Amino acid sequence: MKTSVLFLCTGNSARSQMAEGLLRHFAGDRYEVFSAGTQPVGLNPLAVEAMREIGADISAQRSKHVSEFDGIPISAVVTVCDRARESCPIFPMAGRTIHWSFDDPAAAQGSHEEKLAEFRRVRDLIAGRIRTEFVETPQS
Repeated sequence: MKTSVLFLCTGNSARSQMAEGLLRHFAGDRYEVFSAGTQPVGLNPLAVEAMREIGADISAQRSKHVSEFDGIPISAVVTVCDRARESCPIFPMAGRTIHWSFDDPAAAQGSHEEKLAEFRRVRDLIAGRIRTEFVETPQS
């Protein structure tokens, strides 16, 4: 049985979507991975573009409300932004809750390339945390 991980952020458009795609890309054979938001707004095309650059296709993922996971046993819940942490519902069946705080790349201003650079930066930060927390030292 795979360990289940749910990544949460506010809009479920970028950070949690990239985290879902990254863990699936790095170790999807060991984890059942999901993402959701407290106020989902749809998958951000720049998140898809930034992930595609590293060979991870998240284009088929969709934005989901956290309530879709009510009553589902989740091994680890990972909030990836402060607002999600503050409004995260309790997951009584979760083995553990982890909080990571990442800047919202969707808030970036400027040209397409400047915005994409911010998505890349945040993607790489998330990738580092996922490697450390789940890939190099897998949890049971």
